Amino acid sequence: MVVALDAGTTGVRALAINERSEVQGLAYTEFTQHFPQPGWVEHDANEIWTSMQKVIAELMESIDEPVVAVGITDQRETVVAWDRRTGEPLHRAIVWQDRRTAPFCDELSAAGHLPMVRSTTGLVLDPYFSGTKYRWLLNEGRVEVSEHLALGTVDSWLLWKLTEGAVFATEPSNASRTLLLDIASLTWSEEMCELLGVPKSALAEVKPTSGRFGETAATTALGAGIPISGVAGDQQSALFGQACFEPGMTKNTYGTGSFILMNVGQKMPEPVEGLLSTVAWQLGEGASPTYAYEGAVFVTGSAIQWLRDGLGIISEAAEIGPLAASVDNTGDVFLVPAFTGLGSPYWDPYARGTIVGITRGTGRAEIARATVEAIAYSVRDVVDAMTAGSGQPPAELRVDGGASVMPLLLQMQADQLNVPVTRPKNMECTALGAAYLAGLAEGYWSSTDEVKDSWAVDVQFTPAGDRRTAEELYSRWGQAVARSRSWV
Repeated sequence: MVVALDAGTTGVRALAINERSEVQGLAYTEFTQHFPQPGWVEHDANEIWTSMQKVIAELMESIDEPVVAVGITDQRETVVAWDRRTGEPLHRAIVWQDRRTAPFCDELSAAGHLPMVRSTTGLVLDPYFSGTKYRWLLNEGRVEVSEHLALGTVDSWLLWKLTEGAVFATEPSNASRTLLLDIASLTWSEEMCELLGVPKSALAEVKPTSGRFGETAATTALGAGIPISGVAGDQQSALFGQACFEPGMTKNTYGTGSFILMNVGQKMPEPVEGLLSTVAWQLGEGASPTYAYEGAVFVTGSAIQWLRDGLGIISEAAEIGPLAASVDNTGDVFLVPAFTGLGSPYWDPYARGTIVGITRGTGRAEIARATVEAIAYSVRDVVDAMTAGSGQPPAELRVDGGASVMPLLLQMQADQLNVPVTRPKNMECTALGAAYLAGLAEGYWSSTDEVKDSWAVDVQFTPAGDRRTAEELYSRWGQAVARSRSWV
């Protein structure tokens, strides 16, 4: 059995997965979100670790087969600074959603650094990524640079804690989200570290995504000596878990945000306007990396949470589908949920949420439907950019994540993209990816072909609506987005 540890944005999970890719046990707990100022989002790194220990202990009580390997998947871009002597954090973790470094990103853009950033890292200058967060910690956060300083993403923090400080490492799918990795050589970039004022000595060793990182320490809830053999950022892990192994295969995870990744093969892709070029995975020492185009939509599930917690339009998240389906259209109402700015393909940290087209006839159902439609339009924004960049549309979109249980959304998505939208039987794609990466390294699964054979369709939605109507709605969406831009 393989254990997958999934450190998400709002909570952590531990899952046990057998050789048939079946989930044999699962434990989950949430942890605290901290919002010290508008636009700031922080986590307590120690709470992430103690929460992970808790779910591991709960999982281990529920399974009786031996664990042959551990895989880790994590929220990307979130940064932790800690002291290597004590293992104690030096500041709260700064979360991927945090926007505090937007002014510094503007300064870098104005100084003409974007072309070098794009060609080296595949990314854009946006506060989403880790590098400017590290800089903030070292300057405004008053974290002292010393030989004992560790700067890492959540995967590095968990590896450190699981091995009791024996391993300080990361891998390319996480490292490629920092603004510091040269994605051609898979090494830390001297130029980017110098530009952002980040000491290379404080950064983790970059190891392959699938391969032996170390072994669990006796002090962990897993016990001593279990190999940790796969680590990946959550979205690349989901791409692997969805068996998107061939160029052109594309997945979307409808989570807190929407994260669309297209496998583009082992040749480093040319930059595409509005998209990120990222490393999907590296399967073993010396292996050529697989690359992906990625589009990040910052708000998906969090828009549904806002309808529930902010507006009181629904009392449970599950109510949104039936409520949205209770009307045939929104009455020309469009909601742009740019609560923390806009991600791909706009990259506008100064956009803000907008609802346009409201009349006296607008009610709860229209707002709910406009929210669901916004999710579908946002994903189309990204897929259209991917199609332009790769020269061909995806043959299908494979989907997972919490909102993928909503038939209305998946039908809207198929109608907007004009391609089939497919949901797999096993929805634990992010955890599955981490388990597969670890299990392949230890011979638990023999090859990616074996992994591919275990992927099975639950339901597929094919385009069914009128094409002209879909295009008219999407055009109106574009007008609504334009009104949300550069608001602050």
